[in-house]
Amino acid sequence: MRAAFLISATLFSLCPPGAMSVAAASPTEQQKAASGTLSVQAIFGPQAVTSQSVRDSRWGEDGESYLAIEDAPGGGQDIVRYRIADGQRAVVVSATALIPKGADKPLGIDGYTWSPDHRLLLIRTNGQRFRRTHALADYWLYDPAAGSLRRIGGDVAPSSTLYASFSPDSRQIAYVYRNNLYAEPVAGGAPVQLTKDGDEYIVNGLADWVYEEEFSLHRAFEWSPDSRRIAFWRFDTRGVGTFYMIKNTGGQYSEIIPLQYPKAGTTNSAVTVGTVDIADGATRWFRLEGDPRQNYVPQMSWAGGSDAVFIQQSNRLQNTYKVLLGDPATGAVRPVMVERDAAWVEANAAPEWLNGGKRFTWLSERDGWRHLYTIDRASGRAILRTPGKFDVIDLLKVDEKAGYAWFIASPDNPTQRYLYRTTLTGTPRVERLTPAHQPGTHSYDIAPGEHWALHTVSRFDAPPVTDMLDLTRQKPLRTLVDNAPLAALVADTGLPATEFFRVDIGDGTKLDGWLIKPPHFDPAKRYPILFYVYGEPWGQTVADRWTGSQGLWHRMLAQSGYLVASIDPRGTATPRGRDWRKSIYRQVGILASADYAAAVRKMLATRPYIDPDRIGIWGWSGGGAMTQNALFRYPDLYKTGIAVAGPTDMRLYDTVYQERYMGLPEENKEGYKNGSPITFADRLQGNLLLIHGTADDNVHYQNQDQLVDRLIRANKQFTMMAYPDRTHGISEGENTTIHLYTLMTRYLETNLPPGGR
Repeated sequence: MRAAFLISATLFSLCPPGAMSVAAASPTEQQKAASGTLSVQAIFGPQAVTSQSVRDSRWGEDGESYLAIEDAPGGGQDIVRYRIADGQRAVVVSATALIPKGADKPLGIDGYTWSPDHRLLLIRTNGQRFRRTHALADYWLYDPAAGSLRRIGGDVAPSSTLYASFSPDSRQIAYVYRNNLYAEPVAGGAPVQLTKDGDEYIVNGLADWVYEEEFSLHRAFEWSPDSRRIAFWRFDTRGVGTFYMIKNTGGQYSEIIPLQYPKAGTTNSAVTVGTVDIADGATRWFRLEGDPRQNYVPQMSWAGGSDAVFIQQSNRLQNTYKVLLGDPATGAVRPVMVERDAAWVEANAAPEWLNGGKRFTWLSERDGWRHLYTIDRASGRAILRTPGKFDVIDLLKVDEKAGYAWFIASPDNPTQRYLYRTTLTGTPRVERLTPAHQPGTHSYDIAPGEHWALHTVSRFDAPPVTDMLDLTRQKPLRTLVDNAPLAALVADTGLPATEFFRVDIGDGTKLDGWLIKPPHFDPAKRYPILFYVYGEPWGQTVADRWTGSQGLWHRMLAQSGYLVASIDPRGTATPRGRDWRKSIYRQVGILASADYAAAVRKMLATRPYIDPDRIGIWGWSGGGAMTQNALFRYPDLYKTGIAVAGPTDMRLYDTVYQERYMGLPEENKEGYKNGSPITFADRLQGNLLLIHGTADDNVHYQNQDQLVDRLIRANKQFTMMAYPDRTHGISEGENTTIHLYTLMTRYLETNLPPGGR
């Protein structure tokens, strides 16, 4: 259950979610923006100026250049190369070269991949929606030397292939079509169908819904380094419950949209993993122990060579992970190590292999902190590489030749992020690379050779700035994106600097928070306060980073006379150690809502400018559930709440997420009951606005219907809004976002009046 507006830390993406600034949509809006007065139309309107970022870039193999996509003067897009040292620009692939025979315009570039030998280019275009992505696409192979351009898949239907990928020897392209794996020769010729049983229920090389959502598994196949085999997942979805969504806006009759979705405690797909031989099409399945419906395989990759496949297998409770090596020739597996936790274990990304494939990298919380280890392949013996009382947040790069691993951490301030590195051999030596005088949230994409990095830094009150960084000196070579107009707007809002604080709720527990105060704040007056919440194990809301358009909306509310705040309770995904994060185990919705209530009461006792009669709360997804829990469990505390796309009953959410944090429903009946806001719906006293998209494939609209039914039975008054055929982000369709935020703004103005008194 992922928060709807968590900001991406990935550098090489175009416009991270929610990263928008303000521009005028009309003369009136221009005047308001010029004066620093924010409005819903100016923040979310069609003429809003988007936040700038480096567009779909990637490093050149030499580490001294990078490639980017840029709009071509005559239409279409060029792929250009920039030399880092002097910024010299050269067009590598012109848009005019990407015009198919008989077409009158170039292919649009949704994405591209160079072959490993750098001779050929694979263009992804015409992407169509597939679950939460636009992975269904057309792929075109371009040969710059020959000037040829041909579509992969031959006569397949438009936008029907997924995840086309070069083999390491650059001679084949594998892809998924109609739930089967195919391989097509780069030199030409008919594609070869590698799996034959794919149909409506059997899926090869492609994840089912819950693996994609909760394990971030999209392309479920991987070429062997010698290009002879492909390791892949097979999902047998027969027996998985089908949830039906109804589309009512498409015509005279409604359309039923089936979705195979395993809800907590129900049947999962049967998942098997194996390898298929490119030469003869023979498939060999790995002989994993246990029921394939009661175990997961969240990650699989080649083990530093073509002789073995690295497999992570988890039990259904996800508290025991077996690390295995599979023999692709026989299907036999042998254990390397086991990772256990009393609560849950997180899957690792594919490891980096060291010492000629004899060791690999691994992240573990086994000593109470998330640390980097190197693991001996033969014995499973682990060596700690990042000692200390801090968490490794993200492992960015491992370079055995240089002798270092680079990672993100923040030992002293869990709201911020910095770059560190550690040695890979000998006595561990951890050093911070981000200069001490640069607070905030830093992200890096490091070039081959580790001389250069694209570096982005932001703060809660400062939009992102991206520069080309000389890592050897920690000095920027040049600024690529400064977002100066957005920074000027924030300065013109008249708001004081956002306050970051800790609130002591007793028993030694201190929660991180932030607070935006209105302009011309008068501490002698009392102001309404709106808390923005999430409060589940997936996300963190209290972070010293730019929060995009949603953050501008919070600033708009502050300009109107609200205090706006957020608090991270125990159990949220902050770098405060294993015990902090896993204290929520089997009590999601229970512990966090109690922490919120304790923090609000402490703030009321210590901050007399908060009006106890005007306390509001809002959140999206897990934050929607937390909003409901707050209003229902603590009706004397909160007066108004807005719950967007919130799960109301834990049994209605998916197996992987809900069981990971709550255990199995039959083994934790009281936890599921008491953590579900619907259980306490009859206690509602304040104002509640429920908002949900009817085509939400993540938190189904069923959640809102069942809560509404319970509230009606209890004769509780409330307000609700159903957005027809919108998904979990409620963003599809013209003016949807403007409508949504206007609705929420007006509801607050009516039920939580702004201004100091």
